[in-house]
Amino acid sequence: MRLRGKSIRRKIVALLMVPLVSLTGLWAFATVITGNEAVRLLSVADIMRKVGYPADDMVRSLQKERRQTLVYLADPRRGDALAELRERQRLTDRTVADFRARFHDGVRDEIAAEAANRFHTIEKSLDGIEGLRRKVEDNTLTRYTALQAYNELVEPYYDFLGSLSALQDAGMDRQGRALVGIARAREALSRQDALLAAALAAGSMSRQDLRSFSDRVAERRVLYSTHLAALPDSEQKIFDDYWRGAHAQALRSAEDTVILAGAARAAHVTDAQRWQAASGPVLDDLGRMGVDSAERFGARVRPVAIGVLIKAAIAAVLGLAALVTSLVISLRIGRGLVRDLRRLRKEAHEISGVRLPAVMRRLAAGERVDVDAEAPRRAHGSDEFGQVGQALDTLQRAAVEAAVKQADMRRGVSDVFVNLARRSQVLLHRQLTLLDTMERRTEDTDELADLFRLDHLTTRMRRHAEGLVILSGAAPSRQWRKPIQLMDVVRAAVGEVEAYERIEVRRLPRLALNGPAVADLTHLLAELLENATVFSPPHTTVQVLGERVSNGFTLEIHDRGLGLTPDAMLEANLRLAETPEFELSDTDRLGLFVVSRLAQRQGIRVSLQTSPYGGTTAVVLIPSTLLTDTLPLGGARRTEDTGGRPLPRKRPAPGPAGAEPALRPLDGGPGEQHHQAPDGPDAERTPTGGLPRRVRQASLVPQLKEAPAARTRPEPDPADAGADRDAEEVRARMAALQRGWERGREHNDGPGHRGTTNPPSTTAPGTTIEGDGR
Repeated sequence: MRLRGKSIRRKIVALLMVPLVSLTGLWAFATVITGNEAVRLLSVADIMRKVGYPADDMVRSLQKERRQTLVYLADPRRGDALAELRERQRLTDRTVADFRARFHDGVRDEIAAEAANRFHTIEKSLDGIEGLRRKVEDNTLTRYTALQAYNELVEPYYDFLGSLSALQDAGMDRQGRALVGIARAREALSRQDALLAAALAAGSMSRQDLRSFSDRVAERRVLYSTHLAALPDSEQKIFDDYWRGAHAQALRSAEDTVILAGAARAAHVTDAQRWQAASGPVLDDLGRMGVDSAERFGARVRPVAIGVLIKAAIAAVLGLAALVTSLVISLRIGRGLVRDLRRLRKEAHEISGVRLPAVMRRLAAGERVDVDAEAPRRAHGSDEFGQVGQALDTLQRAAVEAAVKQADMRRGVSDVFVNLARRSQVLLHRQLTLLDTMERRTEDTDELADLFRLDHLTTRMRRHAEGLVILSGAAPSRQWRKPIQLMDVVRAAVGEVEAYERIEVRRLPRLALNGPAVADLTHLLAELLENATVFSPPHTTVQVLGERVSNGFTLEIHDRGLGLTPDAMLEANLRLAETPEFELSDTDRLGLFVVSRLAQRQGIRVSLQTSPYGGTTAVVLIPSTLLTDTLPLGGARRTEDTGGRPLPRKRPAPGPAGAEPALRPLDGGPGEQHHQAPDGPDAERTPTGGLPRRVRQASLVPQLKEAPAARTRPEPDPADAGADRDAEEVRARMAALQRGWERGREHNDGPGHRGTTNPPSTTAPGTTIEGDGR
């Protein structure tokens, strides 16, 4: 029986029902068997009256018909022999019909199957009696053959009588079989009577008839001596007294006379009247005594049957009481087991599905958890269920302690990350300041280019250090107060990518990003651009597009790499959308973790799609709450497009004494907007080779111009490690420097200028004159 997947209640019920059903079956079987035995014992006397006595009458009629048949066959010429035979046949037919009617109408459904089979055997043998009678009247068979045929008609009766008296009680069954044996002894006397009567009618007796006669005498005596011993003493005394009486003595004397006379003289030592006077009374007395013995047997069976019935009733009642008791106890035990198991299951589910997840969420949120309060020590019983409950509490406490220790460890690791990242940021900031000082001081263009490359690597290192701060859950140190133009934010992100020269930025509308979101969006875009350049061939470009949408502004980053499989893209999008907790073992997806954290903090939606170029497209949806169309006063300037390709961090070659840098902040504050050197009428040509020289506030309206004292600003101190510098400032300087160099090359290579060569191109690589990056 398969119970896998079933409830514990059903399993326990099945476990308890198996012995209960077995016990019920055994009780019912024993009760039925015992009850049936008692009923059979009680019905023995009734069955004997209904079919036993009619069967006995039928057998007596057959015995008399058999005797008359042998007498007729011995002397057919006797005038009254045939008439007397036919009279005996009519009497036999009446007894046979009465026996059949009583069986079918009274006890056919009450007797055992064996007795019913014996009855059908008797019926089958009686069906052939008519053919036997015709042969007898036609005188076509011998006396011995006729004797054997009638014996076969009578013999099934004794088997039927034995099946009626077959009982489960050993004593009663033995007495019933003894009565059947006594009836067989009378049948032996009837056979020897028929043999001698036929011999006396024929006037001679053959040796075969004499031998058969003597055998029947011996058989009768053996049957009586054998079966009388099984009867009670009172029954034995009745038969013993009879065989010592006058009728029995006369029979034995006649039998001995015939046997001692031999075959030749047997028919002459006695005649039919004397033999009939000796055998007839004994046959009648034995028949009457057999009926009386059967009556007394029924009377003896009745108390035994009542005792068996009482025992059966007691056994049934006790068995039923035991069954009900077992059922009640089993139900109580089963209900207790189910209740305890349900309680344990409920506790286990509560621990695994409610308590531990709640503790994990609280720990993930940075809350402090009291182990004793979350996993208290409770008292349990001493049984197995109590031990299981204690084990569950111990397991819960161990899990909570492990989670608390893990949270403490992760908190410690995060603190270590933040500490190391802050230290690295301080050092990198000082390094950037030092590089800025060295860039201002050097006049060698090769050294300046190397310093610019080192400056760019340092900027990328600063982004990676800031990623550690973000993964640790802390806020980055770079902050802006005022809105920054979105184009400058994208350029700043491009500048933090190693392969920045492969990135093309299309023209973006004049939108500004709120200051608190500038650092996070810059870092977010830098991570996405870094992935786009790393996972695409080095000869391809990465395009950055942007447009307004109903809910804000979208930036699309297209690469031309191999793309992602559907499963990998689904996993990456789930990671970006759900912002899972960072695992220390998952270090190959740090960029996705950083992007997810930044997007969650600012309410930005990031998703990955299949690029129409065969690679991957990252879509960044910036909500309207982070955007503004109004720029701060210090940031109102004309932004020159550089074709979408950011330049490396470069500073212009030093000019003559007193020449100012091509780009510098308006107010010197960290992270504020800066002006770029214009290439219009505000720019003045110098005796310095045609390079433009910045004229402070030349393009501003008079109301925005500062007084000379207000715009006097000291040069930055190289030793000042705490000064902050904005990446946008550097990038704006680089763009102005590039334009100045291009105009200088055009001026030097123009007509009339000697000793110069034409440059290979007049625009920045990867851009067009229109400046849209195409």
